[in-house]
Amino acid sequence: MENQIDTSVHQRFSSRWAFLLSAIGIAVGTGNIWRFPRIVAKCGENGAGAFLIAWVIFLFLWSIPLIIAEYALGQKFRQGVVGTISRAAGKTFTWMGAFIAFVSTAITFFYSVVVGWVIYYFVRSIFTELPLTEQAAQDTWRQYQDGYVPLLTHAVVMVIGTVVIWKGIKSIEKVNKILIPTLLGIVILAVIRSLTLPNAFEGIRHLFTLDVADLAKTSTWIEALTQNAWDTGAGWGLFLTYAAYMKREHGAVKNAFTTGIGNNTVSLLAALMVFGTAFSICSTQMNKTPEEIIGILQTSGEAGTGITFIWMPVLFEKMSIVGRPLCALFFLGLMFAGFSSLIAMLELPTRVFVDAGFKRPVAIGLVVGVSYLLGIPSAINTKLLSNQDFVWGVALMISGGFVAFTIIRQHAKNVRTQDLVEKTDWKLHFGWDYIISIFVPLAALVLLGWWLYQAATIYDPDYWYNPLRQESFMTCLVQWTVILLIFILLNRWMSRRMIAKSELQQPD
Repeated sequence: MENQIDTSVHQRFSSRWAFLLSAIGIAVGTGNIWRFPRIVAKCGENGAGAFLIAWVIFLFLWSIPLIIAEYALGQKFRQGVVGTISRAAGKTFTWMGAFIAFVSTAITFFYSVVVGWVIYYFVRSIFTELPLTEQAAQDTWRQYQDGYVPLLTHAVVMVIGTVVIWKGIKSIEKVNKILIPTLLGIVILAVIRSLTLPNAFEGIRHLFTLDVADLAKTSTWIEALTQNAWDTGAGWGLFLTYAAYMKREHGAVKNAFTTGIGNNTVSLLAALMVFGTAFSICSTQMNKTPEEIIGILQTSGEAGTGITFIWMPVLFEKMSIVGRPLCALFFLGLMFAGFSSLIAMLELPTRVFVDAGFKRPVAIGLVVGVSYLLGIPSAINTKLLSNQDFVWGVALMISGGFVAFTIIRQHAKNVRTQDLVEKTDWKLHFGWDYIISIFVPLAALVLLGWWLYQAATIYDPDYWYNPLRQESFMTCLVQWTVILLIFILLNRWMSRRMIAKSELQQPD
């Protein structure tokens, strides 16, 4: 470690456009294309309209308010997550920042494995024939998983991630200027092709059909809030990290709205593509009923792989001559989405180490090396990956609550009227004060309670007390407690280190 903080912390995004593309890159990830269509299918047997209504409502009650909070904190304190929370909430609560940073990093361990899967399927769709049947697709998946190729693809992802973040924000924004427009172009092209398929609009009709009774179901609202917590990246600390490099004139409020709405637009486009393709091919070429098609869309498979890695290649194969190119484009888009989020996940802990006094190359080496090693269990065992996905995915609710708590400590009104005042930005309504101070913390508690209740009564009711089970109540409790205790014990040391280094930060 050095006595002076690394000069990379003084970098700023070159333009609002560069920042916005990078921020959208955080929000748009594999969850938009991989997870969202499956959740939509689960939340409406007779139509998903009710879920979509709740989903849009919570975009404005959870995701955007939290993104604004992260932008405000990062822009004001110009540090990573741990240093920012230590200074904003008080050094007594430095452990909260460390927990937020760890949760996002723990997700990185297995997220990079999933991006590796996408790379494998992208390459395979170019050089080999697509599977003709579900069984053939299952065999392809098992052959890949049974070998050591997942370790190789995991390594490739880590190497690419290292190259992208090596020079800091300057290289990150250059990559996102390519990734995000290309991703959007691929998604739009795939949607257009999907909607021109015979019977595709049956899938679109189901997607937007409103069953009013579903609006009265608690599960509809819980799933909608959960999906917003997952797919926008709000409360992860990722936006806070990028905001440390953000110029004030870029506008925190308007960027938060653009980021959140842009993310949900991509999710909706992905659902149009998947529903249109599935209903068209399954009904016209596989003679399946609408109920059977919804069943396919709902099936998650191993580690949530069903629709993406099993069924989509089969459906593309049924498109004859254009199927293989479209399949390659589908996985290319998914790969770009994965990388745009992954580089933010790698930058977050890197910045924390830099704030603590490490030179950037050393910090990157530590983050990438540890991420690869701790991702190996998930690369060789999809059940372990599912466990980590479950444990740290649910922990994101805690992270969102901690961000809201930090704003409460800063006084939401003061943040809105003093820190978020910029001539070029939109004026933030006072309603944000109540949303971030009351609704978000309560929603985090409700979500956390709901998921733990599900774990104890539905996911694994007979062995809820066993911490070694994949989705038990106790596996969450034990892993969270261990990490929280470690950070609470290290709180004084971390706060001293972060506060000492904060004085070396340059003002905007």
